[in-house]
Amino acid sequence: MKENTFPDITDRKAFYKALCVLVLPIIFQYFMSSLVTASDAFMLGFLDQASLSAVSLAGQVTFVFFLFLNTFLTGATVLGSQYWGKKDPIALEDVLGTTLRYSLLVGALFTAATLACPRLLMRVFTNDEAMIAGGVKYLRIVSLSFLLMAYVDPYLCFMKICNKTTLSSVIASLGVVINIILNAIFIFGLGPAPKMGIEGAALATVLSRGLECVMVTIAVAKTDVTKFRIRKLVALTKKFIHKDFWKYSFPIMINQFGWGGGVTMYSVIMGHLGNDATAANSIASIVRSILCSVCWGLCTAAGIIVGKMLGAGELEKARRAGGKFVRLSLAVGFVSGLVIVAITPLILMIPTDLSEVANGYLKWMLLMGGYYIIGNSLNSTVIGGIFPAGGDTKFGMICDCVTLWCVVVPLGFLAAFVWKLPVVAVAAILTLDEFVKIPAVYIHYKKYKWVKNITRDE
Repeated sequence: MKENTFPDITDRKAFYKALCVLVLPIIFQYFMSSLVTASDAFMLGFLDQASLSAVSLAGQVTFVFFLFLNTFLTGATVLGSQYWGKKDPIALEDVLGTTLRYSLLVGALFTAATLACPRLLMRVFTNDEAMIAGGVKYLRIVSLSFLLMAYVDPYLCFMKICNKTTLSSVIASLGVVINIILNAIFIFGLGPAPKMGIEGAALATVLSRGLECVMVTIAVAKTDVTKFRIRKLVALTKKFIHKDFWKYSFPIMINQFGWGGGVTMYSVIMGHLGNDATAANSIASIVRSILCSVCWGLCTAAGIIVGKMLGAGELEKARRAGGKFVRLSLAVGFVSGLVIVAITPLILMIPTDLSEVANGYLKWMLLMGGYYIIGNSLNSTVIGGIFPAGGDTKFGMICDCVTLWCVVVPLGFLAAFVWKLPVVAVAAILTLDEFVKIPAVYIHYKKYKWVKNITRDE
């Protein structure tokens, strides 16, 4: 393993320069990944609004899969970063083996479910038969991608931990470019390819993920990234790694499903408010996701940098680095919010098959995203990056679950189905979650319980 190199906290210029080396490729990777969903929506929007809405709701199945996968990847980042800081390659192999064990298992289950009962899955999100039929077509073809993602994404995560951030970004970005090109070919039937519409978008996803799988395998073989050893799927050298993995991952899983289930309920609420609300919400969510790429990149970088410092025993340096990430997250959030507001008129000018009503909803949903992203940037960096870096995963679980399920989701249901408020008012209520929890997040941050080295030898 290479020597640990941490950004110099005392030298502001050196710190931000070192941070950019890590965070910019991660931001670019998240941005490119967001473009896949955007390209699906943009291209399908040229066909008809029903296709756009159907794929948007079918994408919620992928979202649920990512809740599982992100649990394992966050657990891998928590332990992997600290053991990289400690310079323990055997522990890193065990962390990778444990991560792949569960990600591949869940990937296989989702592949089987989307092949066997896609109609049942779609009925969770809507009762519109046209959207259900379109979603079924999409899910049956895209099913294999879950197993491929279960192999690719853990390795992209470990590349970041092993100081191969640029390599991870290049592979993921190439996969995105290929996906977008194949989207155009198969959705519209360019060249000799048939015009497949929704099914074309699904096929493009599967083929691009397959190519990513090949690229990852070659890259790992030719670099010093932690290697995949099949025996590690069954037996670990350091038995306590498995226990520690679940000690920190289980609260993350509850958090993911508490938060993710709440976000999915947003789609359920909008899905039952009609096609116009669903289409507008899907486009607004895509725009927010693209702009949130910077926030997520900062969150990932915070988790890796702070985790490595803690694993190396540099506790004071890690505490000060955490403070810099908090301030930076607020600045990133404000700038991102201004960008959303500035580009809203441009997005509304893009020709699509959206109705006039849906376009009106979209305008207000985008403007709401301008303030929503400020809270999202701060909370994702602190709850998703800084706290887990020191093994503090329980606070995020409690904070997100209480905020969503005790406040925002009940208010959203009441607003939509009891008070019968306008769609825009319902959407406004569903953006409150990030701001409700800020006071609790700040108080917990200042206790510094996250400043902890969680590595061990036995």
